[in-house]
Amino acid sequence: MCGRFTITLNNDQLNQFLSQRYDILNSKSFNIPRFNVAPSNNVISVISDGINYRVGELKWGFIPPYSKNHKKIEIINAKAETIFDNNAFKVSVINQRCVVLADSFYEWQKQNNQKQPYRILTDQLLFPMAAIWSTYKLEDGKKLHTVAIITTHSNNLMENIHDRMPVILNKETEKIWLNTNIKDRKILEKILIPYEPDKMHYHKVSNRVNATINDDRSLIEKISE
Repeated sequence: MCGRFTITLNNDQLNQFLSQRYDILNSKSFNIPRFNVAPSNNVISVISDGINYRVGELKWGFIPPYSKNHKKIEIINAKAETIFDNNAFKVSVINQRCVVLADSFYEWQKQNNQKQPYRILTDQLLFPMAAIWSTYKLEDGKKLHTVAIITTHSNNLMENIHDRMPVILNKETEKIWLNTNIKDRKILEKILIPYEPDKMHYHKVSNRVNATINDDRSLIEKISE
């Protein structure tokens, strides 16, 4: 699964990245750096209208449009293997695709009766995690835009820690994912795969990351084996 991640760049660094990768001239200021992004937080996401890219924030915790009680249904992850057939996701995966930006994510390895957190990084300064979004109309008429991050089975590196990982895209697969003119299930399924293990690495981090109230640079520091 993917239940916690980081985006440790500041706004100037993020804006430079958005300009170079998406040709987005961003005027917004986001609450970054963040060292412990958790479900229910707003996350930085990129979408496309088929021509131009846009950046904004979505609430992490997908609410299906048909939900009668949004407070009871908030889905943080969607499985790549079942997303096209799941009633909660099958409309969004065709029409409302996005990516969530991160520069690392956390995962926990079971060790005896405890869980050891690890920070996992890739070869990308910021990597796009495949995601889907939805709009839910609240009782007062306001709209709530929510997102779920897509996961797949772990690669040879990650399986030592956990059996699931987020779908991380590269520049080529991201273009396909964000192009909602592409609706062919077979094309989309081919890119919802584990990231190359030789382009990833990880290290142990402090158990302080377990508490979402903790959000400081010390969380990402490597601790001794």
